[in-house]
Amino acid sequence: MTRHTDLRTQLETLTTEAFRPELSEIDQLSTLEIARIMNGEDTAVPTAVAAQLPQIAAAIDGIAARMGAGGRLVYAGAGTAGRLGVLDASECPPTFNTDPSEVVGLIAGGPTAMVTAVEGAEDSKELAADDLDALGLTADDVVVGVSASGRTPYAIGAVEHARTRGALTIGLSCNADSALAAAADHGIEIVTGPELLTGSTRLKAGTAQKLVLNMLSTITMIRLGKTYGNLMVDVRASNEKLRARSRRIVALATGADDAAIEAALAATDGEVKNAILVILGEVDGPTAAHLLKTSNGHLRAALQAAPKI
Repeated sequence: MTRHTDLRTQLETLTTEAFRPELSEIDQLSTLEIARIMNGEDTAVPTAVAAQLPQIAAAIDGIAARMGAGGRLVYAGAGTAGRLGVLDASECPPTFNTDPSEVVGLIAGGPTAMVTAVEGAEDSKELAADDLDALGLTADDVVVGVSASGRTPYAIGAVEHARTRGALTIGLSCNADSALAAAADHGIEIVTGPELLTGSTRLKAGTAQKLVLNMLSTITMIRLGKTYGNLMVDVRASNEKLRARSRRIVALATGADDAAIEAALAATDGEVKNAILVILGEVDGPTAAHLLKTSNGHLRAALQAAPKI
């Protein structure tokens, strides 16, 4: 049996690769009919994610514990899965004011693969190990292998290599009983079923992966005190829209007037969380910074520790 024949046999066993004969003439339908079918397909994704919520929550608790102790969150995948990981990682600094080194997205083939397919990159476990070694991976870190099929060598290789370094590992796939989930400490298998276009896992599987990655990063950041209620108090005000959002967040958290908000932001170099503490805790900027440092960045804890006047 040739290598390609063997791979074809493997793919035929995967739910994400299954052919749907009832859609074999979808190209003959009207645009509106196709859109309705596709929309109907997408409605199944949240239900599939809901079935794995206990596994997702357990993984998040593991991530938060490692990151709270100084570890990093690293996504590793190929193709669509890799791009989704890079996307999620790249959105953490502006949303939660994390350092770019704290949440990292690795894609097989490197940055070029974000826009151009890099032939053969996803087939190499060794490439994944090299990419992780280049990061200086340690036992404090978390590695999330992402693969719709659950069989991509790059994602599996990343998880296997991470385990040899003592890192916590998570395998996110869209097929049951996947090799990726089996290789990881935490297996998350979101079974979204056959795609509208046979094997096009950027569709339902990609949507499911995006939803789960949203959960992994967002809820981890909530656990790490990067929010105050549902307010993004660690937002980095790097443009006019975000500067306006910063002021709105301080207003929603404190109920203060514009003058008080501007004064608090001026006293804290524009740091939203610190400004809220200045207003609600009735402290100055340096005291707010000290309280937040000793509270590991948790605003509620810092407010409780603020001296009562």
